[in-house]
Amino acid sequence: MVNDSLNRFRIISAIEGVSFLLLIFIAMPIKYLEGNPYPVKIFGMIHGILFIIFMLSLFQTKIKKCWNKGFMFQLFVLSLIPFGALLIEKRVKSQSN
Repeated sequence: MVNDSLNRFRIISAIEGVSFLLLIFIAMPIKYLEGNPYPVKIFGMIHGILFIIFMLSLFQTKIKKCWNKGFMFQLFVLSLIPFGALLIEKRVKSQSN
């Protein structure tokens, strides 16, 4: 059950990270270079929903894996930077070993 929670968190983290990159590197350039705001509205909504799911999964996994608040906060901060999902994966792997 604990590993199910961790695996779910890792998958959600990766999907949320990809949505963030799509928003920043695809949708935002379209908005500001071509003047088309619709991709940001679409990708922004998708990313927002995925970020909420990410946070819920982070809290659930923190409880099941007994992560301390500092580690959880590190993962949260990493989720706010582009390519942070890669660093989250690295930290989670090293924590679970």
